[in-house]
Amino acid sequence: MDFSSLTLSPALATLIFCLTCLAGHRYRRVWKAEGPIYQYWVFGLLAASGLLILGFIPVDLHG
Repeated sequence: MDFSSLTLSPALATLIFCLTCLAGHRYRRVWKAEGPIYQYWVFGLLAASGLLILGFIPVDLHG
């Protein structure tokens, strides 16, 4: 598999960014409310995954 051609479209990168922000916000709300432990993991992993994807996969700006 050729990973050098792996890129994100701007629309997909924006969607991932928005979902990552929402997951981070929910993580913080669960943390402040001392909510269930499984929600820490769910929202934390979603936020971390989104940040890693956006950090390591380039966005294709030339269409």
